[in-house]
Amino acid sequence: MIFIAPILQLLILPLAADYEVKNINISIVDHDHSTYSQQLISKITASGYFQLADYGNSFQQALEQIEKDKSDIILEIPDRFEENLIRENANELFIAVNAINGVKASLGGVYLNQIIAAYNNEIRLKWIQPPKYNTVPSIEITSSYWFNQLLNYHYFIVPGILVALVAMVGSYLCALNIVKEKEVGTIEQINVTPIKKYHFILGKLIPFWIIGMFVFSVGLFVVARFIYGIVPAGSLWVLYAFLSIFLIAILGLGLLISTFAETQQQAMSVAFFFIMIFMLMSGLFTSLDGMPRWAYIIARSNPVTYFIEVVRMVILKGSGFSDIKNHFLIMIGFAGLLNGLAIWNYRKTS
Repeated sequence: MIFIAPILQLLILPLAADYEVKNINISIVDHDHSTYSQQLISKITASGYFQLADYGNSFQQALEQIEKDKSDIILEIPDRFEENLIRENANELFIAVNAINGVKASLGGVYLNQIIAAYNNEIRLKWIQPPKYNTVPSIEITSSYWFNQLLNYHYFIVPGILVALVAMVGSYLCALNIVKEKEVGTIEQINVTPIKKYHFILGKLIPFWIIGMFVFSVGLFVVARFIYGIVPAGSLWVLYAFLSIFLIAILGLGLLISTFAETQQQAMSVAFFFIMIFMLMSGLFTSLDGMPRWAYIIARSNPVTYFIEVVRMVILKGSGFSDIKNHFLIMIGFAGLLNGLAIWNYRKTS
């Protein structure tokens, strides 16, 4: 649970958490069977985004493929498609998209429209020769992608998942720690010793702080580098300085839960509740700017949110201390608050 599970999750989760939709099943209803329609179909299947699930001349048959969940999009090519393009310089295609999966539907529709638009431009260049000298002014746009030039989604998601796994391991283990002492009965022996409350909390926190640093290091230098080819662009000293404070904060949350809970089952349930919020409302998978205002406030009250931002800034952008100094101050506040509450709530009787 401490070492093997996070590494396996970091190997598997980024492969599934990918917003680049591929292997979209398409059913094509071709009423024309012309050269133009075959060229269009070839471009669609050669794009790498679509797989031809069904080809025929019946729309009802294609619709049944969607109802059986064997197809995602229907493209219907009308009769006399090529003839009308040549004679009338215009024609229409019909696209039907299964919108149960909204992300797949929207991206699939956009991909298909772009392929059709590109094919349309090829046909226009064949039949309409552009003037030798273009007198109409035009704006040329050149795109430059910074910090992730290849648009590799793994570079974006792997650091975030690594943060989530470290937070999960730390909070779970710390949440179970004091509760186990209560269930076994050894907490009473500890309570009669002369140690202070903060000594006890530190004794529970430091071992898991070391484990968290180790898990993060293995994930960053072994899995991220050798499996996904991610090399930090910024300072590792800055990254590990923030990590050390983040671990104190997230372990403090686990210890706080542990001081309230009476059984390990209670502690696990409460820790799971917070971990789900941390995972889904931290900007790991979706942008914070797209959230409603109330959800954005909750996300900004989440320590995982700030560490995910810092990890991406340092690893991808090469940000330094001056760029994330506000994040440092906020995380120090989280660490002080959560651990202070854990020390205050721990009841030590003499």
